[in-house]
Amino acid sequence: MNKFISFWLFIVFSSWLFLVPSKTLAYSPEYDIDLLIKTYNLKENSVALRELDSWQKPKKVLVRVDSKERLDWMQEVAPNVELIGVSSSAEALEKVSDVDALLGFCSEELLDKGQQLKWVQIYGVGVDRCLKNKSLLNRNIILSNGKRLSGPQIAEHAIALMFSLTRGLDQYHLAQIKGEWSNQVLPGSDAIWELSGRTMLVVGLGGIGTEVARRGHALGMKVIATRNSSRTGPDFVSYVGLSSELNKLASQADVVINTVPLTKTTEGIFNNAFFKAMKNNAYFISIGRGKSTNADDLLAALIAGELAGAGLDVTDPEPLPEGHALWKQPRVIITPHIAWRSEKYSKRVWLVARENLRRYVAGEALLSQVDLLKGY
Repeated sequence: MNKFISFWLFIVFSSWLFLVPSKTLAYSPEYDIDLLIKTYNLKENSVALRELDSWQKPKKVLVRVDSKERLDWMQEVAPNVELIGVSSSAEALEKVSDVDALLGFCSEELLDKGQQLKWVQIYGVGVDRCLKNKSLLNRNIILSNGKRLSGPQIAEHAIALMFSLTRGLDQYHLAQIKGEWSNQVLPGSDAIWELSGRTMLVVGLGGIGTEVARRGHALGMKVIATRNSSRTGPDFVSYVGLSSELNKLASQADVVINTVPLTKTTEGIFNNAFFKAMKNNAYFISIGRGKSTNADDLLAALIAGELAGAGLDVTDPEPLPEGHALWKQPRVIITPHIAWRSEKYSKRVWLVARENLRRYVAGEALLSQVDLLKGY
């Protein structure tokens, strides 16, 4: 009898586990802020907000949300603060004039109209459009973003582009569309690679670049990198050079992956001289910012055979105009700036935005605060 009861208790409990919503049981960074901070190595600013003369507890905060339930969830960490939920930049423009903080949007128009703004939280990573408005510096507005949160999926997208090119999947897909069964689409054994032992150059060893490097190393590649700030890097990167070494390191790489943010020093760095430095059988992958690559120089290099192909998730301009020569260039794969997308990303973004709201209200140090002078 006891065995019978135990058996049915086991069945009932097991069934309950399947019926409970997965997020109740999940122990992952997407549901635990402390684990997320640790997993993605999110940096806390060195100075608590309450130590700044300009900080005071906000009275009114404008928040981009996707539902009333989301706004209620955000409100839990901001007691006695009026949160105003909006879903579009047009709606934000109508309500930004008297708020102390803005979450989810940043534009020149919003900054100009929001004269009481003290803090702006961007949900994404890129802040170049926001930084066009000099009032951020002039008015001492604090800016924070979602840096490192999109690292895993963007890194995987870069690896997917690399695999597609080095295995010739782009060419075999074209043959499929034509209904052609041909194993000579890429003739010669050298045209299709094994990646183990090949060299990957990661340009911009920040949060996203580190995730790319980690995956390249896991595939058996030798990973070298550049970064603007120092020569330090993780153990799986064999050499970290400064930005001045870019073209020298490019000559050693079989695959170059651009992960740099857009700043005054990175605009147009992938130019004619850079592409001439690359091996003519190497591949260029760009998942950073479009304006870091001179599109005309890239096109000229591809036509001249100075590199084997390119995978582009970002371009200049964006969207890439209809009829642009890159659309029909052989051995070029273009995706429309979607490397950041994944089923987990929004959970991380909301969790960090909520945590930073809590910290701002409490006067604590923010996560992922942007250095306005460096631009990242």
